[in-house]
Formats: sequence, C-alpha cells, structure tokens
Amino acid sequence: MSEIEVPVEAQAAPTTSATVRGWIVPAIIGSALLMQTLNATVISNALPTMARSLHEDPLRLNLAITMFLLASAVFLPISGWVADKFGAKRIFMIAMVLFALSSAACGFAQDLNQLVIARIFQGMAGAMMGPVGRLVLLRTTPKSELVGAMSVLTMPALLGPVIGPVVGGAIVTFFDWRWIFFMNLPIAVAGVLLVRAYVPNVKEQDVSPIDWIGILLTGLGLAGLIFGFENVGRGSLPPGVVAGLFLGSFGALTAYWFYAKSNPHAIIDLSIFKLATFRASVVGGAFMRVAMGATPFLLAMLLQIGFGLSAFQAGLMTFISAAGALVMKTTAPPILRRYGFRTVLIVNAVIVGVSFMAYGLFKPSTPHWIMLMVLAIGGFFRSLQFTSLNGMAYAEIEQHQMSRASTTSSMAQQLVQSIGIGLAALLLHMLMVSKGQTHMTAATIAPAFVIIGAITFISILFFIPLPKDAGDEMNGRASKP
Repeated sequence: MSEIEVPVEAQAAPTTSATVRGWIVPAIIGSALLMQTLNATVISNALPTMARSLHEDPLRLNLAITMFLLASAVFLPISGWVADKFGAKRIFMIAMVLFALSSAACGFAQDLNQLVIARIFQGMAGAMMGPVGRLVLLRTTPKSELVGAMSVLTMPALLGPVIGPVVGGAIVTFFDWRWIFFMNLPIAVAGVLLVRAYVPNVKEQDVSPIDWIGILLTGLGLAGLIFGFENVGRGSLPPGVVAGLFLGSFGALTAYWFYAKSNPHAIIDLSIFKLATFRASVVGGAFMRVAMGATPFLLAMLLQIGFGLSAFQAGLMTFISAAGALVMKTTAPPILRRYGFRTVLIVNAVIVGVSFMAYGLFKPSTPHWIMLMVLAIGGFFRSLQFTSLNGMAYAEIEQHQMSRASTTSSMAQQLVQSIGIGLAALLLHMLMVSKGQTHMTAATIAPAFVIIGAITFISILFFIPLPKDAGDEMNGRASKP
C-alpha cells in the first residue's frame, strides 16, 4: 500500500471526506495514544505494589513516572522535524512499535534501575507519538472542525484513565504487576494496522535544517530542571549538586532564548508565544496541568497508603473521575459554541481548582458515594478545561507554524506534568518532615491536594486578558462585529 502524502500547498483545503477527517482519523490516532494514557494511569495506581515487589520506598518509585516524562520532554523538540522529514505516518508507526518493545522491557525489569532505563526508552517513543499524531490532525482538518476533531482524538485516549485504574488494580491485586506493561503489545499491533490503512501521511516539501544546537540546549535545560526538581529536599543528592542542576538548566534555557531569536530554523519557535491564545493555552494552562500530573500519584497514595484500600479498590474509586471526563467529551463543542473559550476557561478554572482542593477533605470515614460524586464532578470539568486549552492553542497558528507549535505545546505539557509529579512527591516529603513522621498517613497526604489546587487559580490571570471572541473560528461561534 503506497503512502498518502499531503503537500503543504494542499493542507489548507483537505480533500478527505468529512467523516474520515472528523471521525475516523482522529479516532485511530487517539486509539494509538491509548497506550500512553493507559500506561500512565496503570503505573500510578500500581506504584505501592511495585514498590513492595522491588523492595523500594513508594516515593522513590515516582522516579519511574518522572523519568518517562523527562525523556518525553527532552526528545519532543525533534519530533516535528523528524515527522516533516520522513513522513508523519511512518514515524507514528515506528514510535508505536518502539513504545511496545520498551513496555516489554519494563515488564521484565528486576530492579528500579532497570525499570527507570526502560521507562526512559518508553518516553523517547512516546515523544514521537503524541505531537506527530496531533500534527496529522492539524494539517488535514479545517480550523472550523478542529475542536470537534480534537474531542474525538482525545476520547479513545481517555479510555486509558477510565479503564487503567480498574485494569491496573485488578492486575496487581490478582495477578503480577508486570502485565500492566505487557498488555501494551496487542494495542500496538492493532494501532499499527489501523494507522497503515487509514491515516494520511503528512510530509513537508521543504524541510529546514535540523537545529542540533537548539536540541542540545533545550535538552540540557529541561533535563536539569526536572532532575533538579526531583531531588529538592530529598537528601539523595548534596544541596550543591541540586543547585548546580538548576543553575545549569536556567543557563541552557537562557542561552537557547538568545540563540533562537536570531535563528529562523530554531527547533522551538518562541515567536508563537506572542499570540495571546497560544500563550494563554500553554503558559496559563501549565498551572492546570501541574495538578493533572500530581493528582493520579496523590490519589494512589491517599487511597492505598492513607486509607488502606487495595489497588483494585482504589482503581474502582478513581474510575468514576475518568468516566466523568469521557462523558464531557461529547458536550465540550456545544458548551464552547455557546459561551466561548474565554468564559469557559475562567469559570471552569475556579470549578477545577475547588474540586482539586476538595480531594484533600476526604477521610477514611467519608462515605464512598460522596467521594465518587466529587471525583466525577472533578473529572468532568477538568476534561472540559483541557479540551478548551488544547483547542484554543491553535486558533491563531498558521499552517506553516503547525509543526513547531504542536511540538512546543506537547513539550510544555510533558514538562509541566513531570513537574507536577515531582512537586507532589516533594510536598509529601516536606509534610512528613514537618509532622515528624517516617511513614505517610492520610493526614500527611491530604494537605498536598489543597496546595496543588490553589496553584491552579494562577491560570485565571492568563485567561482574563483574552478577547471575548478568542478562538471563535475554532468553536464555530458567530463572530460579533
């Protein structure tokens, strides 16, 4: 079967049918991303069980999540260029195969070091899947249809959070935790076959030279930032080394900022941050995504270690949150058409922040129906917020900027989520020290939800300056004179 190449000149007016463009292609790409989301939610819920099996402290096991996100953030900048050079469809399929193989390596790991190394390779493969799949969608879908297509794209991916906690809890409770990685293999096989059959290959006609200097500077900067943050207050590294990591990180990122201003082929196009919608989505949305990265880890600690639930019971509890997020996906387009991006983002930010803080009020004696209701409401509105942020990000992006905009947005999301996990672990450590405890309890974990929830309110400062008609081309609202 020959590959379908979509020239840049033709991308503004895709010739694929509305059904293929709006439903089939987004659903297939989203199904491939199911591996990532399923893997992330399963491992969060399985951490306490994995820690016992590997004879490690549960807090140290969060390194397996952090290093996955770190590898993704470091390798994300090159994903757009590779897709442009060799074809998005080809790279997408290769990434799925590599993700499956590294998942198998995680399953065979015998200690924390082996697990972390395998997770790094998983992150490298995942760095190609997300932005490359989104790039195919951005270049083959008119802007007026993009919010709907994005909703379809994320629906299969949301099946990971829906079934992940339950499946992962069942596996680690009744079987062996290693199967949480082996189950990626059949998903990868099905994904490759579907992508090969239906997904078009988007390839640039003229590819700019690869920016090795930019890749080196951003890689060093992001790696130093995340690894330094991971070790703050832990005592695993001397304070001088941690400070050196931060200084080196800021130095590398500052050098990249000066370098990118004079380089038209810079791997990350900083000029797109001048666009209000992109800046609000990526920078403002970062404060929401910190909580998204921290919550699965904190919920696993609270429900299993704090409340003494099994992994399967905890999975059933968190199932309702992801189910609420999945239900929201069908309602997001009409809500955005009715109220617009700005209003939805401001009002919803308050609801999401309060829901995060409400998790900290859970007690072992709290009736389960109340916990389920709060988790469902939080999942619904959290998903609405991220659908809005992801859709609005590309409202002012031109076609020739889509590749680097997709890469930049994906890199920022991975970076912020990894910071969220590191921040959650750091907060738990600091709360334990402040209470003079050597083991986590529910009283230790609960305040972390309140702190994380409060951080999300900062995002409102980026949403308020947006014009009332921001992104109206994306959500189908009639423009006001």
